[in-house]
Amino acid sequence: MDRGHCSPWYTQKVEIRAEVEEVKEGPTVPSAQRKQMSNSSSFNEFLLLRFAETQELQLLHFSLFLGIYLAALLGNGLIITAVACDHRLHTPMYFFLLNLSVLDLGTISTTVPISMANSLKNTRAISYSGCAAQVFFFVFFMSTEYFLLTAMAYDRFIAICRPLHYGIIMGSRACVKMAAAAWASGFLHALLHTGNTFSIPLCQGNTVDQFFCEIPQILKLSCSGAYLREVGVLVVSGSLAFGCFVFIVVSYVQIFTAVLRIPSEQGRHKAFSMCLPHLAVVSLFVSTATFAYLKPPSLSSPSLDLVVAVLYGVVPPAVNPLIYSMRNKELKDALKKLIQEVLAQQQ
Repeated sequence: MDRGHCSPWYTQKVEIRAEVEEVKEGPTVPSAQRKQMSNSSSFNEFLLLRFAETQELQLLHFSLFLGIYLAALLGNGLIITAVACDHRLHTPMYFFLLNLSVLDLGTISTTVPISMANSLKNTRAISYSGCAAQVFFFVFFMSTEYFLLTAMAYDRFIAICRPLHYGIIMGSRACVKMAAAAWASGFLHALLHTGNTFSIPLCQGNTVDQFFCEIPQILKLSCSGAYLREVGVLVVSGSLAFGCFVFIVVSYVQIFTAVLRIPSEQGRHKAFSMCLPHLAVVSLFVSTATFAYLKPPSLSSPSLDLVVAVLYGVVPPAVNPLIYSMRNKELKDALKKLIQEVLAQQQ
């Protein structure tokens, strides 16, 4: 039979057969959609943002990060050693400072060494499990540091506004409990964020526009609408962070009110010297982290996000030891004594 001149009956039969086959096989899925669906769980690594495309600029990035990392290791390591070895520094303020230095070392060690290694190896890959671990530890150390800075504000408040009761309120047991609460809260906070972030299906590929695995950049890879699951966690975290911020502000309002009532200029200067380093560290931490996570989308760009991430995740751990030792005579003396002992042993 010549199919070029098919009868209407034959044409209708072919169309019915095609419809039956389509029903059996199911609706056709476009190739782009199939690819998007398969990307949600098929990859086992993420691709991080390059600092530069040429080998020379990558070596420059490695050198800069190495200098910052060594400065952070040296500064925080000296503070930890000085506070641990000098019995004159076994006070609540220096106990919290020791914890802060440990957290700063943890924060910068979570992101910078991997970025430096990638620059040397001329790669940008990080494993899926490595990315999850990086997210967990970064959130853990940053959250714990913020909670610890809140505890340090309370310590300064008691020292200046309730000096006669300081020894009773800020005993060794109370300080250990406050530090333990900060570490435990940071751990739970990191566990919550990491579990929620990596349970969201990812459909937008595996390229992270940051030099480390950062939660906002990973959420950009999520399927359409899936990021709404993160909203509840963000509300809880935002409320907690705002509560700590209000507590710090109220504490310092009362601190400065009490300091201005001190009759002697020397007493006011000593009180300010105790508070200004902590206030500077809090200001640097809050301002950079707030801009990083709350800036409007219109200001977001890979280069700006990169600079902001360096400012809140890399610079503070290297700068904090300098801020705390600059106006602190007791810490300066302890560091000088420690360095002299080390030099004497080498001779």
